[in-house]
Amino acid sequence: MSDNVKFEQRMCADGNHQIAIVTLDNPSSLNALTFDMLSQLHDLLLLWRDDPSIACVLLEGEGSKAFCAGGDVRAMHDVMSNETKALAQEFCTSYFTLEYQCDFLIHTYPKPVIGWGEGIVMGGGMGLFMGASHKVVTPNSRLAMPEVTIGLYPDVGGTWFLNRLDEGGGLFLGLTGVMVNASDAVDIRLADCMLLAESRTRLIETLQIQYWPKQHLSDVVDETLEESHNIVCDVLSLLSEHAAADIEEQSPAKQLMPFYAKIKAACQVGDVTDICEKISQIDIEGHTEQEAKWMARAQQSLRSGSPITAHLCYRQIMQYHALSLADCFRLELGLSVSCALLGEFQEGVRARLIDKDGEPRWLYTTIEEVDTGVIDDLFMSLWEPESHPLALLGK
Repeated sequence: MSDNVKFEQRMCADGNHQIAIVTLDNPSSLNALTFDMLSQLHDLLLLWRDDPSIACVLLEGEGSKAFCAGGDVRAMHDVMSNETKALAQEFCTSYFTLEYQCDFLIHTYPKPVIGWGEGIVMGGGMGLFMGASHKVVTPNSRLAMPEVTIGLYPDVGGTWFLNRLDEGGGLFLGLTGVMVNASDAVDIRLADCMLLAESRTRLIETLQIQYWPKQHLSDVVDETLEESHNIVCDVLSLLSEHAAADIEEQSPAKQLMPFYAKIKAACQVGDVTDICEKISQIDIEGHTEQEAKWMARAQQSLRSGSPITAHLCYRQIMQYHALSLADCFRLELGLSVSCALLGEFQEGVRARLIDKDGEPRWLYTTIEEVDTGVIDDLFMSLWEPESHPLALLGK
């Protein structure tokens, strides 16, 4: 296991700018994000942000299997299982604080960030990918926020980006944790465009021959930012048009979109129990076998997932949709640490990833049984506003 972040800088034809490439290099764990990787990534992004020679950043994962399959939940499980509650809180606070700082930095980066989302993009990987200004998938990409299966909730900015999908769509993805393929990801705006995997090299080479505007770091939010973004958009459009026939041939058949009207209708009205029941009753009649299997997986994941997660996700979408980006991350930090201390998250990771028995012993058997007072407590901040670890985020 490399457990590292690789980087390089490619000189552009104008002789003044460079394309920065950062690669998450932990392939044996599907590029899962360790604390050290997050620290390296954060430092690199800050360095490149303040370097006027860096025109844009390409963020990718090592290998074709995964961009990033999530955070280092195994390390969290070890701490939650073997250390005191105080040490577990300290570790999880440090990890989630750094992770959310990285996510926020990408969301607000004053230069184009291209997320090359090849392969699996899940959990913590979605936090990075969804912050990118230009989100690219390839035909083998699969995106998901599967926290319902491990007793957490859709964090890493999920309160922000799931709420910006069509009404009902984000809630469905959070409640079911279902995988979304590349075709559906583009259609529901989880991704901006699809390119062939082999287009990566040409993408970088095409970016290198562009003539980038001179940056004025004293005023990073100026017309040069819009011009730089337009350059990237034009390059992506050019590559997409050039390979349009091959992309169409290799694109996976849509699985979510054939159900999208039913999904949105099921997820817009009612309490969490009502909505989960309506999801379970979505009719698969008249759909292809592939589409029906996809919906059946989504429904099964909801049934076997954490009832507490279902309540948390419901409140995220229904009650916190108007928060600013920074406030979303501040809310999620307290919620994530509280989930780590509750035990539901620990049990989910044990069942799914450690012992792999696939039989988590959730604190509640059904969604109806969940004590809403427990959910209220989880949403209570662990810190006063001025002492919050993310108090300065966005300021």
